[in-house]
Amino acid sequence: MDEIHGEIKLGLRENIGQFSLLVLINVFVGMMVGLERTVVPLIGEKEFGLVSKTAIVSFIVSFGVTKAICNLFAARLSETTGRKKVLVLGWLVCLPVPFIIIFANRWFWFDVANVLLGVNQALCWSMTVIMKVDLVGPRRRGLALGLNEFAGYVAVGFTAWITGYIASVYGLRPQPFYLGIGVAFAGLLLSWFFAKETRQHATLEAKLHHQSSPVAAASGRDPTSSRHGSLREIFALASWKDRNLFSCGQAGLVNNLNDGMSWGIYPLFFSSLGLGVAAIGTIKAVYPAAWGALQVLTGPLSDRWGRKWLIASGMFVQAGGIWLTVMIPHYSAWIVAALLQGIGTAMVYPTLLAAISDVAHPEWRATTMGVYRFWRDLGYAIGALVSGIIADLLGMRAAIQVVAVLTLLSGLHVAFSMRETLVGQKMREPASVPSSAARL
Repeated sequence: MDEIHGEIKLGLRENIGQFSLLVLINVFVGMMVGLERTVVPLIGEKEFGLVSKTAIVSFIVSFGVTKAICNLFAARLSETTGRKKVLVLGWLVCLPVPFIIIFANRWFWFDVANVLLGVNQALCWSMTVIMKVDLVGPRRRGLALGLNEFAGYVAVGFTAWITGYIASVYGLRPQPFYLGIGVAFAGLLLSWFFAKETRQHATLEAKLHHQSSPVAAASGRDPTSSRHGSLREIFALASWKDRNLFSCGQAGLVNNLNDGMSWGIYPLFFSSLGLGVAAIGTIKAVYPAAWGALQVLTGPLSDRWGRKWLIASGMFVQAGGIWLTVMIPHYSAWIVAALLQGIGTAMVYPTLLAAISDVAHPEWRATTMGVYRFWRDLGYAIGALVSGIIADLLGMRAAIQVVAVLTLLSGLHVAFSMRETLVGQKMREPASVPSSAARL
């Protein structure tokens, strides 16, 4: 049954209009990053004559570092100024991105564009996640996050495919990026005029949690009037002090580490073996499309089966897909490998977010998710940089194999170290923040 308090209601059914709008907005968020998945590495190699793989993937490094840092502060800012303002700001920052890519005459401008794109993805994607979690309350988080990530990553896959097709017909620039101009303006208009603030839903959930919790009720503490712990305290808790949050953070980082490698190295690897841009676009579309579509199943499945083993198994499946890419150099094998990597990521991605939501108290959940997303999206930069350096020194095959090993090790860490968070969410208090944060 959905929880209702005055005019504010918790539950998917009770907030279906705003929830659906946020799903649509996240389609546009995903399309913005999908613009670059196929074409931009090839522009670096073919138009700018870049030989160093590290130089080519520099745009992913700038994207990952910017997105990671902005994730951290966007979530914290949303707890003080509101979710909608942060969402709109993310779209305003994004408007110049397609124009910079279209007119850039130096590779440096692609790094600039990706700094802005990193801000956009951090602010807008973070807010669509947080706002959906706010709306549905604690009972259907897996489903909510599965739908959010489904919308975003199916959009990434579609845009990776369509830009590859357009590039094969018209050229690498500017035609594939005209789509980005319309997407940026559509996302801004929907967010500005139709999205509604959801911070009050998180406040209601915290109040209901307080009323239903024997520990909180006995203390007489009202979480709706409390002060948040410092960012430093929550950062420490989410990064290394809490066993489950650490497991989630390292898995998220390695997940995006292998995605960063895929983004930068795969198009160059496939091109070096004679594959055309349209075929590369198809492979690049399969991975995020499978990732996105299957999250509609894996998100709610984690609500029933639990989080831990979906995460661990998903990392193992990803590692298998990455290895297959280099083991069998054939187009059909690459399609299967991309599908496996997408399936594994679908098992991991919404489940990690749901696990974070299980552990964190509603009053500081957004900040905790921001810390998690900081580490997760730092993986883009680490993956691009590590794979670029290894590719320059030892070749692209070696870079891909190293990333497969790291992904396998991450899954083993979850299997041996993480505790099931769904059971914890139902049976015990959320993790507490030390020192001044304990006043929550």
